[in-house]
Amino acid sequence: MKPIVPGVAAATSAGMPGDILIVEDDAIIALDFEQTVAEFGVTRVRVASSVAQALVMIAERAPDFALLDIGLSEEKSFAVAKRLAVLNIPFVFVTGYSGDKVFPPEYSGRPRLPKPFLRDELFSVLSNWQTAAQDGPH
Repeated sequence: MKPIVPGVAAATSAGMPGDILIVEDDAIIALDFEQTVAEFGVTRVRVASSVAQALVMIAERAPDFALLDIGLSEEKSFAVAKRLAVLNIPFVFVTGYSGDKVFPPEYSGRPRLPKPFLRDELFSVLSNWQTAAQDGPH
């Protein structure tokens, strides 16, 4: 994949999800994700910093796609993953964890985006959101 050129990404937004939920408790990382996906042409981006907040946002309006940080302060985002899977909403785990020890078996095959993320990798995940994000078990 070619590197993303700033200012050109919006023109390639046709295949992007229209509404993304970012579940991330670090405000700086969340802002970076939010700005980057907006530059890619995503029209609606919402950020939740806790499981409870994310579940409320999903209940109010289901997103097209979600990026889930696994470790949120004192909790893990697997309850959000479970809700998204039930609703058949594609998602990707975003994590600095390596290996499968932290993942429950039902999520070990889910796609992951490493933290810190590379812009090209995020663009690739979002460009293929309808297929790549649903490769794992539900």
